[in-house]
Amino acid sequence: MKRIKSFLKNLKAYDLVVVVFFILLTIVSIIFYDQVKYWQLFVVINLCIIFFAFFISFLEEKFPNKFIRALHYWYIAPLILITFKELYFMIKPIRVYDFDWLFIQIDRKLFGVDPTVWIYQFAHPVITELLQIVYGSFYLLPIFLGLFLLRKKRYVAMDFAVFMIIYGFYLSYFGYFALPGIGPRFTLHDFSNTNQELPGLWLTNFLREVVNSGESIPAGTHNPAEVVQRDVFPSGHTMITLIVMYLSVRLGSRSKYFFLPMGTLLIIATVYLRYHYVIDLIGGLLFMLFAVWTGKYIFNWWRRKIGKEEFIYDRTKF
Repeated sequence: MKRIKSFLKNLKAYDLVVVVFFILLTIVSIIFYDQVKYWQLFVVINLCIIFFAFFISFLEEKFPNKFIRALHYWYIAPLILITFKELYFMIKPIRVYDFDWLFIQIDRKLFGVDPTVWIYQFAHPVITELLQIVYGSFYLLPIFLGLFLLRKKRYVAMDFAVFMIIYGFYLSYFGYFALPGIGPRFTLHDFSNTNQELPGLWLTNFLREVVNSGESIPAGTHNPAEVVQRDVFPSGHTMITLIVMYLSVRLGSRSKYFFLPMGTLLIIATVYLRYHYVIDLIGGLLFMLFAVWTGKYIFNWWRRKIGKEEFIYDRTKF
């Protein structure tokens, strides 16, 4: 028991989130083994990820150096993408029905129109190009925030930021399970005509294809609505972008002057580019508020457990 506790005490708060989430994914894969394709492979991958979280935590504790510290932080980045793709093989087989009909009804009740249809009146190639570039930068925003913090050697703040990012991503993934959906580009618009209806200038089509490929619908895919990733509610783009914006302000980073306008444009892009309903954005805001409210307590609780000082929202103290 003491040996187990000593291993647990090496974990940072974000490692704890990883371990707990991948234990849950493993349990789901085993329970629904007859529905989840490649479930044995996912169990092995999940166990390897759990092992790695413990291993890298142990290495940093026993052999601290810049390389191991950097690896400990940045292993989270590819892990988010790995988790996202694993969910692709789980949500559709387990949660058979989509809830786009519900999201459409709520939007119409709230606004009296379909927002993605209404906003089309403002479409222009220059606007489309700008918003597609901003939308494509989504995964870079947390990385930029981390680089800003590390440049100032604000390691406790970095620990908290990494924890909040991974915690936020994984909370949004629970939403994908609860209420799967595919988005208005398939339900309210003709997906095959997107490039013609929302043309950009130079990069739009390429960036749009990158997004589509990441969601398992590369060019030429038959019946894309059937095979696309179920990742609409809540809007992860909105939720994580709001978390990054919040952290840049709350941690007193000058990066806020970059993230606040950039994040605002990105959130607008989710509707303009037809990826999300507005209720998805509202869901993203609510999930973000929950993550921020609970995240501080979880982070401080774990730091007390491992014998560290509590995190204090005062940039002069960490």
